[in-house]
Amino acid sequence: MSSTIVPANTPEQNRFKTIRDFKDCIRWGGEVEFSWNGIIYDVTHCSSGEISIAAAYQQNTEKLCATPDEALDYMVGNDRLRDIITKVTVLDRTI
Repeated sequence: MSSTIVPANTPEQNRFKTIRDFKDCIRWGGEVEFSWNGIIYDVTHCSSGEISIAAAYQQNTEKLCATPDEALDYMVGNDRLRDIITKVTVLDRTI
């Protein structure tokens, strides 16, 4: 019996190429970890169905959002997520 090792995606494979790509990922229940200006951010789903976005390990930066469009209005430092989602370094993502 042989085992197959599936390599992790490259940053380019994980990258969001369009805003629609991000919105679809979140709509399908995907979770994302990305870096922007040296800070790591997480986008997850709460049991309430809301989308949580925050700087990693900084609960005071958390915003709960009802829709992917609302999540895209989150301020990532001085930038709105909508304006940089195709430029961030995606460290991990599901879906």
